[in-house]
Amino acid sequence: MKVYLYRFYHRGHNCLGIRFQYNTRLQEIVRAIPDTNFSRTHRVYYVREDICSFGQLYAMLRGYNVDVDYSEISGSQKMIISRRTTTKPTPRVLPTAKQELFLSYVKYLEGLRFSDSTIGVYGHFVFEFLKYTKSKPYDLLNNEDVRHYIEWAVKTKNYSISSHRQITGAMKHFAFFCPECAIDPYSLKRPRKSRILPIVLSESEVIDLLRCTRNLKHRTILALLYSSGLRVSELLNLTPGCFDIDRRQLRIFSAKNRKDRVVIIAESILPLLNNYVLSYGPGEYFFEGQQGGRYSAGSIRQFLRKSCKLAKIKKRVTPHTLRHSYATHLLEQGTDIRLIQELLGHSSPETTMIYTHVAQKNLFDIRSPLDTALLHVPPEAKDNPNLLLSRKL
Repeated sequence: MKVYLYRFYHRGHNCLGIRFQYNTRLQEIVRAIPDTNFSRTHRVYYVREDICSFGQLYAMLRGYNVDVDYSEISGSQKMIISRRTTTKPTPRVLPTAKQELFLSYVKYLEGLRFSDSTIGVYGHFVFEFLKYTKSKPYDLLNNEDVRHYIEWAVKTKNYSISSHRQITGAMKHFAFFCPECAIDPYSLKRPRKSRILPIVLSESEVIDLLRCTRNLKHRTILALLYSSGLRVSELLNLTPGCFDIDRRQLRIFSAKNRKDRVVIIAESILPLLNNYVLSYGPGEYFFEGQQGGRYSAGSIRQFLRKSCKLAKIKKRVTPHTLRHSYATHLLEQGTDIRLIQELLGHSSPETTMIYTHVAQKNLFDIRSPLDTALLHVPPEAKDNPNLLLSRKL
């Protein structure tokens, strides 16, 4: 059973929508969640965020063993407000003590002001861990239990190294949160991070992609993602007030790690932006869905796949690929790596250095040793047929 969570604005309140394919069992579960309503306008079940936070809703759905997809929820600031008391039943798959511990852990993460995404990921792994240890009291949990859980999770669920590192992070926070248990957070070791080179589009591929995107809103979104190097969550949180057209600047508020920054607006997309504003008239958000509220990341990925197919691009392209391409092309144009770091909003220059491995400016100046060796062949020996590399031996 799977549900999709997303944010939207309804009747003067920020709400969390609960979308799922019709299923009688899922419908019963969603209706059992306290303070759930059904919107006839949006045709979706929802809860108000000032009554039930994302972390609490996630915890309750996981308590019913429901698979939760929260990829459409951007990293906007959460409202940390206690849920109202209610007489409706609280979901319990874990033993009572562990269930209360888990809900307290979610509130602990919210108190640390972690993003919704981090709360969802860490909450998922700790819920899995508590469920894996079954009826064992939480005050007896130790590092051996963590090791056995990680071995089981990596083997059974085929988790990547990135997920393995996130499990370790979740367990460390759980150990700090629950000092009664026997887990030593300092002895938990993360595996080394994989060094995977990003996929990058060429400049001609970017132009082809934009040309094949016929829809005005879709083309504006892709052009902004590439020309300003935005994360998709940053783009979805843009408001009309973020744009300073006179100075060709775009202000990004509360980006990753709650950092503000300023990026440039390409002069070539100013007519496109003006056309978009006149055609759509943005409201609260610069890019809004058909029913109002923030545009969804899932919709961007969907039309991006279609545009790549029309442009005959065979690479695996995501919205973040355009950000990788932006950084790589700046580096190839000779832009200082520290300036690129500021434009991307990276905390560490080491993160930005990954683009030096895919930039081709200096690679084209390198001569292969084979080419050099052939140049040093004496003129009288060049007529030797054995030197023809394409000759069949």
